Amino acid sequence: MNAEIQSKLDHLMELLSGLGSVVVGFSAGVDSTFLTAAAGRSLGDKAIAITAYSATLPATEKEEAVVIADQLGIRHVLLHIDELESTEFAANTGQRCYYCKKTRFGALRRWAKEHGYAWVLDGANADDCLDYRPGMKAVDELEGVCSPLLEAGLTKAEIREISREWGLPTWNKPSAACLSSRVAYGLEITKERLGQIEQAEKVVKEFCSGQIRVRHHDNLARIEVSPADIPVLAAPENARRIHSALKQFGFNFVTLDLAGYRSGSMNETLGEVSPRH
Repeated sequence: MNAEIQSKLDHLMELLSGLGSVVVGFSAGVDSTFLTAAAGRSLGDKAIAITAYSATLPATEKEEAVVIADQLGIRHVLLHIDELESTEFAANTGQRCYYCKKTRFGALRRWAKEHGYAWVLDGANADDCLDYRPGMKAVDELEGVCSPLLEAGLTKAEIREISREWGLPTWNKPSAACLSSRVAYGLEITKERLGQIEQAEKVVKEFCSGQIRVRHHDNLARIEVSPADIPVLAAPENARRIHSALKQFGFNFVTLDLAGYRSGSMNETLGEVSPRH
């Protein structure tokens, strides 16, 4: 790695060593896996990874978190939470991520206090400041929660580079987001809708391996995949099989977004939504 990245990494390790003991919010994504590995290297058994799971987390991601934590050799805890108990979260306004983060990291902070850990770590990185991220406000408001990757100035690309050098299995893992991010703003988030999305994405993944999102627009499913995979899904036999499966999950209409996958595409509609059930 170059000198600039090494300097940021040194800064990160210095920050972590000064925290004493930490709980890492661990989703098994690129950022949280790297942060967990760094915390383990810096603090040893004074670092623990906790995966807060709920209906918004695909079952495969929960299972992967267990496997990766074991590979990292760090103590790991599965903590059940339920964001849907928050009416503000379920209402699915443009502030949804704020209420999710407040619930999720509030639970982690309570666990940390009960078990004698000084800090809870969030995996936000420097690139997150460039996007619409209301969840970052919740982290700022919670006492005893911090974002070391952001403070060290590490970008996603830099985190991937260090992760590759460290031999972490997530260095080239596609970016992921919780299932609720697939539900159109203004449409109530329910366990049924989250289940529809999880089932639908499992079907689409049988046909392509790149980035995949099934966006939930009530009775319409909008499939986003990497541009190179669009012709694969549009092939008549594949399209028929996908359409048939998603209809069984409760979607009346199944569409393929010709613009392809783009992170946070639901944010394109902000300011145009009103609550629906």
